[in-house]
Amino acid sequence: MWRCLQLARNGQQNAKPNPMVGAVIVAKGRIIGEGYHVRCGQGHAEVNAFATVSAEDEKLLSEATIYVSLEPCSHYGKTPPCADLIIKKGVKRVVVGCVDEFAEVQGRGIQKLRDAGIEVTVGVLEDECKALNRRFFTFHRLHRPYIILKWAQTANGFIDDHGQALSISTPFTQMLSHKLRAEEDAILVGRVTDDREHPQLTVRQWSGPNPKRLVVDRQHPLNLEVLHAHHIQSLIVEGGRKTLDSFLAQGLWDEIRVETNTRLTVDGGTRAPHLPANAEVVSSKSYGDNVIVVYSICARSLQVPPPIS
Repeated sequence: MWRCLQLARNGQQNAKPNPMVGAVIVAKGRIIGEGYHVRCGQGHAEVNAFATVSAEDEKLLSEATIYVSLEPCSHYGKTPPCADLIIKKGVKRVVVGCVDEFAEVQGRGIQKLRDAGIEVTVGVLEDECKALNRRFFTFHRLHRPYIILKWAQTANGFIDDHGQALSISTPFTQMLSHKLRAEEDAILVGRVTDDREHPQLTVRQWSGPNPKRLVVDRQHPLNLEVLHAHHIQSLIVEGGRKTLDSFLAQGLWDEIRVETNTRLTVDGGTRAPHLPANAEVVSSKSYGDNVIVVYSICARSLQVPPPIS
């Protein structure tokens, strides 16, 4: 299942709006096939895994186990149901990381496999598999994007210098910020930040698509239903104190990322937002003098492997 997760991460850019999924087929103690969902509209992970099984290993499928990080689909979408393919291939056992919360699936794929007489195990590395597709699950369960609040602060807790923009990040942490942008669907700032700093909000220091740029104020408030209708599964909020506080006050956040420059101080300015009481540390990493801490509401120390090269 770890290998499934590692494979799945390679679909991070192109699988959207579908979830990232990896599949590994094992027989006689060795991997005979593996794959991941490369691009939306193309073959799912299971299809690609079966396609890599050599002609001489086809005979082993009747005693093979297929590991899949997400429940195989049971409905016709842009591609046929993967559950039907697994049944057709005649594998002996299926191991599923987590159930698919998408309304068209939700356990139906697992039930179809069991009805066909296939042994199914569910919940292997379940938390890690859910964490990998937390944006997808949040979007379908709550009908809104997965929301990441993000700010940088000085060692003494200010996000600017007496109202003036302040360079807090290093070139390396700026690159990490652009990497994050490339992985998310949209990015938001408030009108004051937009007027004062004219941020480009692009991925200039990374490769990948620019997130959709959003600017809000009292006359142009954020409408999460509109974002959902436009299939925006994730949103970075990089606004000023008022914008960030408006999200915090409504409990509209799933993840908070705070970068602190441990050497930089100012003698006044705008204070960084207060972390909510239910924010728990997921990770903390140091990059020279700067530390980036990630918080979530229900924090778990989850290890999701990086994509393969």
